[in-house]
Amino acid sequence: MKLSLLVSLIIGFVLVVSAANFNQDIDVTWGDGRGKIQENGQLLTLTLDRFSGSGFQSKNEYLFGKIDMNMKLVPGNSAGTVTTYYLRSQGSTWDEIDFEFLGNLSGEPYTVHTNVYCGGKGDREQQFHLCFSIDGTPIREFKNLESFGVPFPKRQPMRVYSSLWNADDWATRGGLIKTDWSKAPFTASYRNYKADACVWSAGKSSCSSSSGSPSSWLSQELDIGSQQRLRWVQKNYMIYNYCTDTKRFPQGLPKECTVR
Repeated sequence: MKLSLLVSLIIGFVLVVSAANFNQDIDVTWGDGRGKIQENGQLLTLTLDRFSGSGFQSKNEYLFGKIDMNMKLVPGNSAGTVTTYYLRSQGSTWDEIDFEFLGNLSGEPYTVHTNVYCGGKGDREQQFHLCFSIDGTPIREFKNLESFGVPFPKRQPMRVYSSLWNADDWATRGGLIKTDWSKAPFTASYRNYKADACVWSAGKSSCSSSSGSPSSWLSQELDIGSQQRLRWVQKNYMIYNYCTDTKRFPQGLPKECTVR
């Protein structure tokens, strides 16, 4: 099965648009040559074999913004592999917005594992079966509920990361289905990276207060149509939601799950 999808991570105030050129925007950080930028910066590929995976990160850190990327996941039998796409800050009390695409047997849907970390604490997992294009369709919303004592990832600048690696001890059916190395090498490809974002450098943001009010942008919510699509996706494709897992939280669900 071949999947092409557009993943958007919305993290705040949109202002600065960067060109879609991987040579300018991205560093391949590990994999010993298994990650490659090709076609004059228009294509990036990550490869996994039985010896190593590979990964990259953005050159810039962003405090607020919208990050777009076209990703083509590993086609065919990708069981045991994980392709990640996430934002993360530095330090021991990091913030993170996490998408992990868990591989499948041929003809079966990918599982999208999502999580949100605030101050180094996650445990906010939701999972979805991915058997449709998610271009422009919201699958998850994490609201700012700081007024109720729920931390929100808005103060620490983050880089964009992606990786392809082997996790057959847990990725596919809890580790029951192992990676078929006869199908290696496995490859994920990326195009059209675009960051509409406030670049963070030397302790300052590229977004000036005179450019507009970040607070008005940050307070925006999904419109009615987007809310309807979100509910439809969660009704039909969500397979795990930490907010309904009462066995996991016998002392009570996390506060963000009960505040309406």
